[in-house]
Amino acid sequence: MSKVNSINRIVIMGGGTAGWMTAAALSKLLPKTHYTVTLVESEQIGTVGVGEATLPHLRFFNQRLGIDEKAFMRATNATFKLGIEFSHWAQIGDAYIHPFGDYGEGHNGVDFYQYWLAEGIADIHDLDNFSLPVALCNAKKFAFPSDDLSNISSTYSYAYHIDAGLYATFLRQFSEQHGARRIEGKVVDVKRRALSGNIESLILENGAVIEGDLFIDCSGFSSILLQKVLGVAFEDWSEFLPCNRAVAVATKAVDSNVLPYTKAMARDAGWQWNIPLQNRQGNGYVYCDKFISETQAIDTLQQHLNGEQINDINSLSFTAGKTKCAWKNNVVAVGLSSGFLEPLESTSIYLIQSSIMKLIEFLPQSQNINQCRTEFNRFMGMEMDRIRDFLILHYCATEREDSEFWRYVKHMQLPDSLGQKMAMYKSTGYIEKYQYGLFLTPSWQAVYHGQRVRPNQIDTRTTQLSDADRKALLQHYKEQVLRCVDGAHEHSQVLQKFLGSSQQSPAPATFSLYGARRA
Repeated sequence: MSKVNSINRIVIMGGGTAGWMTAAALSKLLPKTHYTVTLVESEQIGTVGVGEATLPHLRFFNQRLGIDEKAFMRATNATFKLGIEFSHWAQIGDAYIHPFGDYGEGHNGVDFYQYWLAEGIADIHDLDNFSLPVALCNAKKFAFPSDDLSNISSTYSYAYHIDAGLYATFLRQFSEQHGARRIEGKVVDVKRRALSGNIESLILENGAVIEGDLFIDCSGFSSILLQKVLGVAFEDWSEFLPCNRAVAVATKAVDSNVLPYTKAMARDAGWQWNIPLQNRQGNGYVYCDKFISETQAIDTLQQHLNGEQINDINSLSFTAGKTKCAWKNNVVAVGLSSGFLEPLESTSIYLIQSSIMKLIEFLPQSQNINQCRTEFNRFMGMEMDRIRDFLILHYCATEREDSEFWRYVKHMQLPDSLGQKMAMYKSTGYIEKYQYGLFLTPSWQAVYHGQRVRPNQIDTRTTQLSDADRKALLQHYKEQVLRCVDGAHEHSQVLQKFLGSSQQSPAPATFSLYGARRA
């Protein structure tokens, strides 16, 4: 029995990655003397289950829950990930890597990239020499980062390629071990309180009634509690992010040394992903159905597969956007039920994690939750808006006009927030510095540079270094990168050794995309 006006009974509707990440965190991190965690899911209802690429923040999430890294990687067939390679995005034939790390090392408060620009180097690939994670990717090598801030290896982080379905299974076992209760059943009705409009209980197909004080909507694109029951509106962003469908398939692994990065290859009406796991590859084509049919998308995907297909094509549809709020009344939407920004840059699991951690931080003990709810909605709305702008940049900053799709995204109207960011960068090279947010200066630099966007002028403070000193600064860092890469080993060798030993990850996880120096 829950005390009047208190929050004791937390009910999660839906499983999958979002549901079981939520259950795992709440059952582990909240005091069991005050809270119970119940997850309701039905085996009749499938999950999206195509998300296999992650960001470095997942390391922090797992570590926060006390999850052993090797146990997690074995259970999910995981490999290491240092970044994402984008090919054919700016021009056909171009390729660049968005790394989980910095480029070079700044000097006298001036970003390294400004000194690189001052050097007047025209080769688009030359910047790769000043990023350790990019250089490791190009060599198909992997090395663990360091938390020693004097070491160049502290300038990057790493993530994973995982089987998301196996991760959900792994977290279910973890959650139940820590007191979460799973109830099998299909929700067929929802009972609300007359005065407040809050949800009182979920009614299952078998007649069972699941009461709760706080409900977490992890029902995926259906958004049953937040959108369908509470009527929260959806903000459609498809004019900026027009891709709305995907076809996905797994193939056999073909390379004994798997790549330590995700591949995102631009196609005529969208882009194709390739994600290497220990035992197979994940592949998919994200496209806009205004420009090609599903049959054409499947044909394109299969023509570009590297390896034998091992399952049937999985199709899904979506609309890029977010709900007007993620927390209304006593319902908090986590994952796809609160919005989706397409798979580009692997943000879905990060947004699940961010929602969970903010919920735990703000979780009140009583039903007087107005301030907590307002701040949660403000923060998550800001996260979504900033990520949206970063994703749009990949499309609009293209020089391609070889298909109807690319002509559309090149010339489409942009959100004011992104338009202002791009105008400022083109004019001065300035990148807005966030106190909070996922993609910070190094990420924007990587995409601007890779998409051939250059500022018209550079930071005047670079002139404080003589030409000789500037060249020495660049050369010194380049030599450090080369030494580290020479001393590193093939990704598969590191993976096999790490998973087969009692070795622990040498660097603690940080809540940063870029390693210890920016934690």
